[in-house]
Amino acid sequence: MFKACVQAIQRGELIEREGRSDKEFHFQNWFKRRLEVLNLNFDSPGRNSYPDFRLVRFTEGFELKGLAYPGREADYDCNSQVPCGEHNGRQVYYVFGRYPVNPDGNRYPVLDLVLCHGSLLNADNTYVHKNKSFRGFGSYGDILVRDRKMYVAPTPFALAEGTAHRRTLIVPEGHQVDADLVEVGTFTRREVDQVVVAYSFDLRTNELATTQVANPNAGREHVFKAYRVAGDPTDAVTLRARNQILAGLGAADEALEDDED
Repeated sequence: MFKACVQAIQRGELIEREGRSDKEFHFQNWFKRRLEVLNLNFDSPGRNSYPDFRLVRFTEGFELKGLAYPGREADYDCNSQVPCGEHNGRQVYYVFGRYPVNPDGNRYPVLDLVLCHGSLLNADNTYVHKNKSFRGFGSYGDILVRDRKMYVAPTPFALAEGTAHRRTLIVPEGHQVDADLVEVGTFTRREVDQVVVAYSFDLRTNELATTQVANPNAGREHVFKAYRVAGDPTDAVTLRARNQILAGLGAADEALEDDED
């Protein structure tokens, strides 16, 4: 799948959007054509289903994330689904593709691409997302408050040096890959000591508070390998330091809050 995407980029196969109002599906449609060329049967779920494409003969799924460049690239909205490497028994792969932020038409190139296993973004496959609500808010006690969670996760462009302006595959160590792919990096993500298990929101002060407990997998290491297609640049892919990642995400958080204001 990764090689099919790279080859399409090399051939100059462009993203085609139906119009300027198409802000979501243009990159998905570009990827969908790769699945069709490979004659892979797949289910294409509806809006807000996860993952975007689910293979039929193989227990694999692909979640697509198109990013305008230059623009927001350090993180992305997960639309009520925490990223993970396995969902309903399927291995989940994320496909991040960047394209020009201000194209001069409705056809434009994929500038760079990362296809990564979901465990690069989050190692926990057990969390089940649910939206909850309660009624009773307001002066007359009849207003409904919905706790509709939105998750914002870092992209591989924020996590790893060497992904920008390249085409890279990142999978867990031991994942079987084609022999003609070229390894360009090995790095380790280590689980934190404390994990968030609850949060509360004070409607009087607008303060959000979290509850943390010891992570039973604290210190567990997850090793990943990065690959490129033969003939592509072989500069190394390396994991950024944790403080560097958090600093970049903090800047992205501030920019997002400014936009919302």
